[in-house]
Amino acid sequence: MTLITDERCLGYRTPGHPERPTRVGRTTDLLKLQKVLELKWAEPGTVGDEVLLRAHPQALLDRLQVPEDFDGDTAYHPGIADHARRGVAGAIRALELARAGEGAFCLLRPPGHHATRNSAMGFCYLGSLAIAALHARATGLDRVGLFDFDVHHGNGTEDIISGQPGIVFASVHQFPCYPGTGGEDVGGNCFNFPVAPRTPRDAWRTTLRRALDRVLASKPQVIGVSAGFDAYARDPLANGTLEREDFHWIGTQLRECGVPVFSILEGGYSLDLPDLVFHYLLGLEGKEFR
Repeated sequence: MTLITDERCLGYRTPGHPERPTRVGRTTDLLKLQKVLELKWAEPGTVGDEVLLRAHPQALLDRLQVPEDFDGDTAYHPGIADHARRGVAGAIRALELARAGEGAFCLLRPPGHHATRNSAMGFCYLGSLAIAALHARATGLDRVGLFDFDVHHGNGTEDIISGQPGIVFASVHQFPCYPGTGGEDVGGNCFNFPVAPRTPRDAWRTTLRRALDRVLASKPQVIGVSAGFDAYARDPLANGTLEREDFHWIGTQLRECGVPVFSILEGGYSLDLPDLVFHYLLGLEGKEFR
C-alpha cells in the first residue's frame, strides 16, 4: 500500500474550521508509527491544466486565484489553487498505482467531492476523484467505478460525472444533510443511496453493500473511493452511527471485490480520524481488525 501525501497541505487553516491541518498531520503521524501495515510513501506530483479542464472551466481555475472567500464554509487561502491541484495530482497518482496493481490511499487536503463543475464549495475546490475518473477514461480505461461513503452527498462528483459514458458513481450519505442533494438518481450513471440520520449500523452496512454492488454491476476495471470518515458515531458534523469496525469492514468489502482500488481522503472531523483511517487500510490490506 502506498500513501500519497505532501506536508505542504498542512500549510493553510481557518481558525475554528473543522477541516484543519491536524486531520492529515495526526493521521500521517499514526500511520508512520504503526507496525502492522507495510506502507510506502509518495508525493503527489503535479497536474496540468488540460487535465483539470476535463472537469472544470477555465473560469473556476481563474477564480481560485482571486483572494475572496467562496462561501461561509469554503475560504480563500493564499496558495489554495496549488493545494487543490496537488489533491488532484495525488488522486491521479493513486489511480495509476491501482492500475499497476498496487493499493493506494491519497492523504491530502483539501477534499474534493463537493466541488461542482463550476463552483468551489463545502471545503472543496477541485473535484479530485471525478477528475481522476475522467483521466482514466481519457487514458484507456473503458469502465470506471466510483464509490463515496462520506456522510455527505458527493454532489460535486455527481455534477461532473453525470451522463459521462463509462463511469458509474454511487454515493451513500445521510439525507437530509448538507448539501441537501442526493435524494434520487441522476444522469443514468449516478446512483444515490440516502440514509436517514441515526440509522443503525447494520442498516448502514446493508446500504453500503447495495451501493458497492451497483458499482460492481458495471464491471469496472478500477474503483476510485471517496473515503470520508464522518459517518462515524462521534463525528461532530452529522448523525452517523458507524464505528471503527465498520470502516474496517468497508475496506474488507472493497478488497474482496477483486478490482483494483484507490482511495482519497474526503471528510472525517473527529479526533479519532487517524484510527478510523488505519482500520480502513487494515481492511483494504486484508489484515484483521485490532
